[in-house]
Amino acid sequence: MMTQDMLFALIGFAFVTSVTPGPNNLMLMASGANFGFMRSVPHMLGIGIGFMAMCFLVGLGLAGVIFALPVAELALKIVSCLYMLWLAAKIARSAPPKAGAAQGRPMTFWQAAAFQWVNPKAWAMALSATAIYAPDRSLWALALVALVFGAMNLPSVSVWTLVGQGLRRWLADPARLRAFNWTMAGLLVLSLWPVLQM
Repeated sequence: MMTQDMLFALIGFAFVTSVTPGPNNLMLMASGANFGFMRSVPHMLGIGIGFMAMCFLVGLGLAGVIFALPVAELALKIVSCLYMLWLAAKIARSAPPKAGAAQGRPMTFWQAAAFQWVNPKAWAMALSATAIYAPDRSLWALALVALVFGAMNLPSVSVWTLVGQGLRRWLADPARLRAFNWTMAGLLVLSLWPVLQM
């Protein structure tokens, strides 16, 4: 049974890891700037629900299976890097807000949920959270960890999307938007550095 102190610690951990910069938040800021808040809602929900499912399944032992097979671990790293490079290219080429509907669309719920499985920060968060706050791997503890992350995630990612949307007027200038999108794409590529160090 998780103590009240452990629960508060988990809430703090979930909030801090959800609100700090990472691939999800960088992509949401770019989505907010390019498509607005409402069109980015499926992307936000996909992140939250996708990560909850990932956290629960990782805690059940899926991570042990993957990391027990060196080939599977290497394949996960390669797929993660390639997919994030593809996303960075997509962000870099995003259309201006007024042309967004014609030349691009935000990430869908299912795309965002699936992205959690190739997101290095999501893996680190899920592994740490389940090891620290659900060491017995009981279904109750894993469900609680997943639910706390779900509750903390939506407000956290909403902030990044709103910041992106708030920049829309300033980014109405095509040159500024292009620079912003290339900066977001570059930061997304830089977030791969920890994966390459493993």
